[in-house]
Amino acid sequence: DGTTTVTVGVAGNIFDLPIRLAEANGYFSKQKLKVKYVTTTAATGTSALESGSIQFLNDSPTDFVSAIGKNVPETAIAADGGGNPLGLIVSTKFATAHGLTADTPAAQVAKALDGSTGGASSANTKGEAAVFLKAYGVDSSKVKWVSLPSPAADKAALKSNQIDWFVTSQPTPLAIQDTGDGIVVADSIKVPAWSEAQAGYGQIVVARNSYLTQNPDTAKKFATAVQQATAYMHTNINSTTVQTVAQKALPGIPTSVIKASLPQVGWPTSDTMKLSVWTTTLTFINSLDALQTGQALISVDNFTNAYLP
Repeated sequence: DGTTTVTVGVAGNIFDLPIRLAEANGYFSKQKLKVKYVTTTAATGTSALESGSIQFLNDSPTDFVSAIGKNVPETAIAADGGGNPLGLIVSTKFATAHGLTADTPAAQVAKALDGSTGGASSANTKGEAAVFLKAYGVDSSKVKWVSLPSPAADKAALKSNQIDWFVTSQPTPLAIQDTGDGIVVADSIKVPAWSEAQAGYGQIVVARNSYLTQNPDTAKKFATAVQQATAYMHTNINSTTVQTVAQKALPGIPTSVIKASLPQVGWPTSDTMKLSVWTTTLTFINSLDALQTGQALISVDNFTNAYLP
């Protein structure tokens, strides 16, 4: 029937929504594309892309520049979300002991975390927490860090008071707060160092170079549909359509939590990328000290806007 099927790697978080919306709103079908989904992680996304089990990967800038640092032949073709929608959540016990609420100033929150026990399920989130603490003069080396395998493990450790707090992407922190098991005391709106303006960051669509060479028309169709979706989200963030797609993509997350999470991402009207924004993003990534490949570097050869309309 002239339809091409492609498989995309998604992470099961709020940044997946443009791709899910592109399907729900018929943008993929108009391009004669049928999309299948595979859930990937920071550890599996790049290898899945390179093996050909997925054709496109909705990737974080950290994972992408890490792959570039290892000379993996892949290219970013669209930026479908901006910002760093993080939440720092403390246990209710810790919040009570230190007088912390959702309205507590960020500087006061940081000082309360001095010498506390923090959970970290990735080098990235540990680095992001350290950036927050450093911004308010708190030495992150004085935090007692507990390494955990996933945000779900962070949540369990927080609930049992094995850790005092942790940082991860929304909507997990707000969802935990909604159940009464913690309080979100810092986010990308309250913390300038995490903001899109200072950190750049966001989410990008990545494909391997050989696939782009062999299937340029399919890549353009995919990027076009995703850009249509991000543009729709930019102006219709509170619409029933977006909320319905979000609830389907993030099962079990309350509507109120999704509504509070969505504005913490910058949904662009255009998915084009600029070197100046990448420079800001690289500075932020390097401040995390989370890359095994050393300093994050990128050139104009690593990203392109050629597949966008």
